[in-house]
Amino acid sequence: MILNMNEPKFLDRYSRIERNEISPAFKISNSISLEFNNDASLEDLWEVHTQGMEKYRKIIADPIPDEKQIDQGYNERSLLDLKILISERILEKCCFCERRCGVNRKKGQVGYCGLKYISKYASEFLHMGEEPELVPSHTIFFTGCVFSCIYCQNWTISTCPHCGAVIIPEDFGKIIDRRRNEGSKNVNFVTPTPHLHMVLKTLKHVNSSIPVIWNSNMYHSSESSKLLEGVVDVYLADFKYGNDKCASKLSNVRKYMLVIQRNFKNAYDNSEIILRHLVLPGHLECCTHPIAEWVSENIPYIRFNLMFQYTPHHRAHEAPEINRILTPDEKKRAIEIVSQQGIEDLLI
Repeated sequence: MILNMNEPKFLDRYSRIERNEISPAFKISNSISLEFNNDASLEDLWEVHTQGMEKYRKIIADPIPDEKQIDQGYNERSLLDLKILISERILEKCCFCERRCGVNRKKGQVGYCGLKYISKYASEFLHMGEEPELVPSHTIFFTGCVFSCIYCQNWTISTCPHCGAVIIPEDFGKIIDRRRNEGSKNVNFVTPTPHLHMVLKTLKHVNSSIPVIWNSNMYHSSESSKLLEGVVDVYLADFKYGNDKCASKLSNVRKYMLVIQRNFKNAYDNSEIILRHLVLPGHLECCTHPIAEWVSENIPYIRFNLMFQYTPHHRAHEAPEINRILTPDEKKRAIEIVSQQGIEDLLI
């Protein structure tokens, strides 16, 4: 339930892309021509990627970018193509997320997420239940996940990586274009981290100018961060916990704070952010408070969505303190915590 409908203060670039005034990040990357050898070492490919990103950042920094040049710049040896190639190499020793399983997914090996090479999705549709500035959002729910949240609302999807329909990039690019014509404001990739290679390959086949939303738990690797810059326009990003102990207990994840804070800082430097914090029963002082404090000190100019719709799902009974809904006093306290930290753009 949204209690206030204030206009976002820090999503200017997203709004301009959505209105077709400027190009989305992936189109800019697809317009940047690069020279690279497909058989080069991964180290050499990263060096070329660094050169390509320097070109990308110059374009992004231009207050009046040459949109005609961007539109006419599509080629088969672009920065986006290089990102695709690097992602394919990473799959051979997978480190899309910070679990860093190191398996060769191309050869059918699986790590924590349970995914091999192909990607599947459970559904795609125009979602009217996202943040007001995002709807209608073309939401694509991938299967599988790098977390194991015991209270997961979408557990039938997240725990079944081989369920759903196979994504064929050429076909899915056409679906994204069709949804854009039907009125979608963005394409919203949900739980995309282990599917990064397929997201990149799909965007290569998208003709429409549409903002890219990375709807994520933010547990991606530093390598993935490099690939996402120049592709993602808005991070629709979960900040679940304020400490490692709660993250380990409720999502079976290690080094949560180190990874999440690093990735939020990277996203803050090169994109726009809508931060989602789902308030958990009994976790206001250990999680909500330190999150709000860190955000105000490190990434203040973001949209902060304080969410109260928690309902026990899946295996929530394993942690008695979250096996219930929030009380009115907890909701009041959460608003108080975030407001006291001076969060400037707060959605409740």
